[in-house]
Amino acid sequence: TQYKKGKESVYAQGKRRYDRKQSGYGGQSKPIFRKKAKTTKKTVLRLECVEPNCGCKRMLDIKRCKHFELGGDKKIKRQVIRV
Repeated sequence: TQYKKGKESVYAQGKRRYDRKQSGYGGQSKPIFRKKAKTTKKTVLRLECVEPNCGCKRMLDIKRCKHFELGGDKKIKRQVIRV
């Protein structure tokens, strides 16, 4: 399956600190990053062993790509397109 980031914890130290600083009057207390350079994310696959007793998991990263399809038809080089 494709790896996705989990839900962020409300109890993480940084989140607690940020929420405490944001509370009350005074507007936005910390800078909001707006100069994002990348348009794509790196694709990561989460591989899981199919043996009955094992079930170990490992990550396999793929390079950046705009479109990603898992288990689709493979493209063949020099294929003639017929209509």
